Amino acid sequence: MTGPICVLAEQWRGRISEVTYEALALGREVADRVGVPLTAILTGCNCRELTRMLGAADSVIYVDHELLAEVVPQTCAEALVQIFAGARPRVLLVPLTNISLGIGTFVGVRMGVPVINFCKDIRITGDKLEAQCVMYGGKIEATVEAGAPSGPQPVVLGIWPGVRPADKGRAERDVPVMDMPVVLDDTQAVRLCRYIEPEAGDVDLTKQEVLVAVGRGIQDRGNLPLAEELVKVLGGALCGSRPVIDQGWLPLSRQVGKSGLMVKPKLYVALGISGAPEHVEGMKDAGLIVAVNSDARAPIFNVAHYGIVGDVLETLPALTAAIDARKAAAPHA
Repeated sequence: MTGPICVLAEQWRGRISEVTYEALALGREVADRVGVPLTAILTGCNCRELTRMLGAADSVIYVDHELLAEVVPQTCAEALVQIFAGARPRVLLVPLTNISLGIGTFVGVRMGVPVINFCKDIRITGDKLEAQCVMYGGKIEATVEAGAPSGPQPVVLGIWPGVRPADKGRAERDVPVMDMPVVLDDTQAVRLCRYIEPEAGDVDLTKQEVLVAVGRGIQDRGNLPLAEELVKVLGGALCGSRPVIDQGWLPLSRQVGKSGLMVKPKLYVALGISGAPEHVEGMKDAGLIVAVNSDARAPIFNVAHYGIVGDVLETLPALTAAIDARKAAAPHA
């Protein structure tokens, strides 16, 4: 295999996203395995100083253009197509988040190359590249074989958040940086006008040390007081997965997940939450995860440190009573 493994560095509002470090960790593994360089690609406007945050790569390609100040998938994809003429990568890893979703697909369409999305792992054996992918909210995993990585065209892989610990791809050091000019059309059909900030919630979930989260398994809004009793015993705040928010049982400010908030409490109790990747992305870095679900095969148990297989409505009162009794027995603990 020749040509570098490339990772598109996702940056937003002057910061490198955590998923970039996850993709760099995975890219580093693959590049070392096959003996080729790892190159990070950073696009933006007046943000060259961020290249130092990409020290896990062997080198960085930096593209500076006023039309890349904000992440617009079509525009970013056009820049990548021009970069490929010089970089000649064999594999491009693109984060799949609300910010970068669609960039890899646009690249594939423009270049006529294979695109595989929702990848959580990559294997290259001989002349075969295999990507392990998650589908249907994590309910199905598939192994997809792409064209030979030693072939003339690159393979674009959409990387699902959570593929590797971010700390494994985090390295701040000076690496060779190549500035690459691109020509972009300012008459693109899609332009970003402005960001609309969400209204501030009654509780800042990102600052809570304990979070009790409810999902579809709570069954009815009338059962929320059961979870609220656990919150009173543990402290912290009540939050929920997207289905609960969509039902209107909790306000949007209490949503955890890809389309909600990214949280990192010391304790996260997931009640009746199946564990779809969109939700796991928002809470996977919690210090301790305890899950209660009636389905022993629920994906949430793959990330939980402790799990209880049982009906949430039956387990909750018993769990609350046990914790309350333990606190009463050791009031100064």
